[in-house]
Amino acid sequence: MDLPHHASRERDYIAMRTLTAVRQYLAAVFFLVIGLVAYGCGDSATVNPSVTITAQPAVAGDSVTINGQATTSSVIPLGAAGTTTPVNIVVSESGTNSRTYTILFVRAGLTGNNSLQDLTVSPGTLAPDFDENVQSYTIDVANNIGSVTVTPTLSDPAATMTVNGQVTNSGQTRTISLSPAGQSTTITIEVTAQNRTKKPYAVSVSRGISNNNSLRSLGISPGSLSPAFSAGRVGYTVNLPSTLPSNIANVTVTPTLQDTTASMAVNGQPTTSGQSRATPLPAPGSNAFINIVVTAQNGSQKTYTVNVIRAALGGNNNLSALTVSPGPLTPAFTAATTSYTVDVASTVTSITVTPTRQDSNATITVTPPGTGSGQARTILLNGAGSNTLINILVTAPNGSQKNYTVNVSRAALGGNNNLSALTVSPGPLTPAFAAATTSYTVDVTSTVTSINVSATKADPNAVMSGSLTAGAGTASAQTSIQLGGPGTTRVVSITVTAPNGSSKTYTITVER
Repeated sequence: MDLPHHASRERDYIAMRTLTAVRQYLAAVFFLVIGLVAYGCGDSATVNPSVTITAQPAVAGDSVTINGQATTSSVIPLGAAGTTTPVNIVVSESGTNSRTYTILFVRAGLTGNNSLQDLTVSPGTLAPDFDENVQSYTIDVANNIGSVTVTPTLSDPAATMTVNGQVTNSGQTRTISLSPAGQSTTITIEVTAQNRTKKPYAVSVSRGISNNNSLRSLGISPGSLSPAFSAGRVGYTVNLPSTLPSNIANVTVTPTLQDTTASMAVNGQPTTSGQSRATPLPAPGSNAFINIVVTAQNGSQKTYTVNVIRAALGGNNNLSALTVSPGPLTPAFTAATTSYTVDVASTVTSITVTPTRQDSNATITVTPPGTGSGQARTILLNGAGSNTLINILVTAPNGSQKNYTVNVSRAALGGNNNLSALTVSPGPLTPAFAAATTSYTVDVTSTVTSINVSATKADPNAVMSGSLTAGAGTASAQTSIQLGGPGTTRVVSITVTAPNGSSKTYTITVER
């Protein structure tokens, strides 16, 4: 059975068993129990284990001594590792007959096995192949390997070891970070035997130098690379329009390295992987080159080039469409025709004009400016019977201009102050209704107390007033007229005022 050990990691072994001896008249049962272990201090301390022996006589009244002491239980200190400790147990009957039992406690000696049984490193292959007697090894790994795992196994489980100073159990894996590419990293495994002798094993891991001078990705804004990015392609173009939003003043590239041990510069500026660099936009009609030079760890270089081409300012000052509401335009719209007319009724007080550019980078100015958002503009018209001239000025990106005009003719106010219909119930009117006749009579019986009158304007925009009322836009009106007593007369008066202000009054004389 193993016992605990002190700071030097020594181990002690004790051979133990429970002995039972039975003999007529003189016998005892022995129980051997491991006791507490006393520790010393520091590396020079000595472990002093002990055992507790309990001996009971088989016959009541017999006496027991352990190593000369009258007792049935005793703690026996053991000797140093590699020694034997005898224990004598005497069982006596009435002081005459006695029998002596001897137990030998043999402590195993401390071993000196400070070798490894196995040693593996991943990734990589040890050179030479592992042998417990070979203490120095080398491993070559690729430049992109940042760490390796080391798994040492002890020959003697009672031995101890450290990996780069870290206490490590047999078969435990340790991860070791490597020095940068092009450098070596030494891994030390130190094995300490039970007898405190030590053996160091060393593994030198050489990390290769990288020749990777490629980019993983290349982003650009605004625009897009043509063709799409691939690490092996070094030449690209970016086509930008002549006009861009006012907040864009630069082209920004964002290159990312495949190998972070490489370095790079953008147009001569040292740049870290993933860092964005801005280059001023070329003027319209010109181009600019962006060069990204990637230098591998071994010094080899690769240059990626982006040609940023900005289109020249356009000269397109045409409209692609022009609509008015109400309309239509005369003649029908074409981009080459610049002069149009629109006829509207006298009642139309505004018109909406919607011009559309052929070149989205051109600008449009409408006068008078009107109201509204976007391209549509609502413009107030001059009075009835007059014209309103609308100018649409299109300015191309290069500054050239073209002016389109729309002449809106608003009809004069109408003078129609006639009724188109007039009825009474009960009736009829005398004479029969005619627009030019303004005076009518109706005779009703004494039993009729009211009549219904209905009138319709010839011009819906005229205004009806008097006994019947209807504003502009309302074509007709009707009402009930209460009559006086029998033998009385009631006059119904309807005045029609034309849009131009002229008026006509129709009268109906009702006799009851």
